[in-house]
Amino acid sequence: MSSSSPLSSTTERPRAQERAGVGRPPSAFRIGDPIGARSFLLISIAVFAVLFAIWWASTVTGWVKPIFLPSPGAVWSKMVELALDGTLWNDAGISIYRMLVGFLLASAMAIPIGIMIGCFKTWEAAVEPLVDFVRYMPVVAFVPLSILWAGTSDLQKFVIIWIGTFFQQVLMVMDSVKRVPTDFVGLGRTLGMSETKILRRIVLPSALPGIWDTLRISLGWAWTWLVLAELVAATSGLGYRIVVSQRYFQTQTIIGYILLLGLLGLVTDQTMKALERVFFRYASRH
Repeated sequence: MSSSSPLSSTTERPRAQERAGVGRPPSAFRIGDPIGARSFLLISIAVFAVLFAIWWASTVTGWVKPIFLPSPGAVWSKMVELALDGTLWNDAGISIYRMLVGFLLASAMAIPIGIMIGCFKTWEAAVEPLVDFVRYMPVVAFVPLSILWAGTSDLQKFVIIWIGTFFQQVLMVMDSVKRVPTDFVGLGRTLGMSETKILRRIVLPSALPGIWDTLRISLGWAWTWLVLAELVAATSGLGYRIVVSQRYFQTQTIIGYILLLGLLGLVTDQTMKALERVFFRYASRH
């Protein structure tokens, strides 16, 4: 005689179906379900292809006038023309230089300060309220002031990029340091390690992946603030060329340079991700 009841068999059936995959939602709707690298790449390419097709169809059918949205072919031809006469390379080179200098200046200052306020409460009490206060001030509001300080020189671009990235970086680096488990620090003290050695051997290796991710994210902000500075006060660069093109209704150049900025941002972001997998294999999240 079986000891199982109808109730137990009813509850066991969904569990068995779940183990067998019956009734489960497709992979795209399962939280945290991984996909292969090839599938990831194909999906990403497909999204770009669909958007490109919509753009192409909108212009070919005449649904959107060329002065508002030129065709992909027209944009490509204009970008090739600007590349051949050197305009594109000159604008891109100047903008990349400005972005890198401003970003590196901000990062070189933000990382040590963020580490200090993440480790020591005295530093946190002294610095964090001030950083919180300044970071809520719109960067755009500093543009007129930066022009008064530095004119339209490259220094003005560095100042805007620094203001736009430094204060955010400080707090994000601080958070990365604070996420280091206190048990690790306690273990270091139990082993007789000095505070300096704990910082060098325990805190930094644990926090560095998060700090690197902070740099990757803030690199995108640096591009944004660079273009803002060049749109308002510049005589060269990608942002400057966009403003000049707007005056003469050169929509092909505007669209082309916007796409170029997106491409530069995508390349730098993916490069940072690839380097993260190389430098921090012990904490790889991808």
